[in-house]
Amino acid sequence: MALERVILGIETSCDETAAGVVRGRVVLSNVIASQHDLHAEYRGVVPEIASRAHAERVLGVVREALRGAGVGLGEVEGVAVGNRPGLIGSLLVGVSAAKGLAWGLGVPCVGVDHVHAHLFAGCMDEGGGGGGLPGFPALGLVVSGGHTSLYHMESAVRARRLGGTIDDAIGEAYDKLANMLGLGFPGGPEVDRLAQRGDENAIEFPVSRLSAGSLDFSFSGLKTAALYALRGVPNARADLRGVHVPPSAADLAASFQRAAVGAVVLKVRRAIAQHPGCRGLLVGGGVSANSRLRRELVLLAKEEGLELRLPGVGLCLDNAAMIAGLGHALLDARGWVGDDLGFPAVPTTGLV
Repeated sequence: MALERVILGIETSCDETAAGVVRGRVVLSNVIASQHDLHAEYRGVVPEIASRAHAERVLGVVREALRGAGVGLGEVEGVAVGNRPGLIGSLLVGVSAAKGLAWGLGVPCVGVDHVHAHLFAGCMDEGGGGGGLPGFPALGLVVSGGHTSLYHMESAVRARRLGGTIDDAIGEAYDKLANMLGLGFPGGPEVDRLAQRGDENAIEFPVSRLSAGSLDFSFSGLKTAALYALRGVPNARADLRGVHVPPSAADLAASFQRAAVGAVVLKVRRAIAQHPGCRGLLVGGGVSANSRLRRELVLLAKEEGLELRLPGVGLCLDNAAMIAGLGHALLDARGWVGDDLGFPAVPTTGLV
C-alpha cells in the first residue's frame, strides 16, 4: 500500500456492534460489543433484537474505539462500513452511522463486503508484525456461522467465488450440534473445547465430497448423522435389546469435528489442484478460530508451499478492524475516492 492513513471501521452485520481504527493494516483499536446475552435464550440471533441493540450501542462503541486508538475525530481520514451481507435491519444501523460521520468529517466513505473483509483479516497487524499480504494469486476460505466458501483472489481487493455451501454453513452445523448437546450459544467454541476430551474415531461420520471436482460444501448430512448418533435412527433397533446407547458428548463432538474439518480441508486441496500457481491461502471467519482447523490448515499450507494467512483469534469473529483494513486497501486502490453516499445496505454478498 502506498499510503497508510487512519481509517475508522464500523461493523453491524449481525449481532456484534463493532468499531475499529487502523493505520494501513496496523490495528490501533478493535472494540466489539457482543449481544450473546441477548440472544442466548433463543439459541440463535433474533433480527429485531439485534438491530435495536446496534442502534443503542453504535455511537458508544465508536467513541471507545477512537479513545482506545488515541485518535481524535479530526484525525480520521476515511470511514469504512460493512454494508453487505447481513441482517438488513442491523446493516442499516452501521451504514447510517458511517455515512453521517463521513459526511460530517468531509472524508471518503466506503462500503465493504463483510465476507471479503474476513479474507483480509489474516493480513492485519495487531501489534506483532502480522502476516502481511501474501503472494497473489491466492485462494481464500471463509468459514463462519453464515458462510462456508472458497475464492480465487487475484489481489487483496479482487476475489471470485469458486464454491460455497449448498445448505448449512459449517458454523451453523456446529451451533446445531451444540444445541443437541445442551451447550451454550454460540456453540462452536463449546464443541471445540468438548472435542479435546473425546475420541475422534468413536463414530465414523460421513465426510461430504459431493460430485468429483466440486468445490461446494454440504454439512446437513453430517448434522443429521450426529442427531441419529445421539438419539437413535427412527424406527431402527440399535442393539439386541432395542435400546439406543448414545455416545459420550465428548466422543460425539470429537468425531463430528474430525468429519467437519476433514470436509473443509478436502475441498481446499481440490481448489489447490484446480488452480495451480496460487501462492497464498487466506482464511477467515469465526470457525477459523477452531483449534483443529487451524492445525490442519498450517500443515496443508506447509505441504503445498502456500503462504498461509490466519487471523489472530480476536480477528476471527465479526469485527471492525478487518472492515477498516479492507476499506483502506479499497480506497488506496481507487486513489482515495470513496463511494457515493447513496450506496445501499444489501443482505447478500457481492462476491460471485
